[in-house]
Amino acid sequence: MSTRATYRFVEHTIRHIAEGGVTYETFCVAPGCGEHSTTHEEQTDAQDWALEHTGRTGHDTFRRVFTDHAKVTRADKAAG
Repeated sequence: MSTRATYRFVEHTIRHIAEGGVTYETFCVAPGCGEHSTTHEEQTDAQDWALEHTGRTGHDTFRRVFTDHAKVTRADKAAG
């Protein structure tokens, strides 16, 4: 007896969900530094950390990370 697999491709969408919020982090990318802000719910808090870090160290290049939450939804069969 052999088994047989059938694959069916179904379209999905992915969208930001507001109730998940957005978080902000800033990472110093100066060689050998490795410092970073904590995770913030306000973008200005992460930016303020970078400005203060530059004032203390002279480091002026950062990687900014914005994280949101998303939901994947299967496409409606009736729409296809």
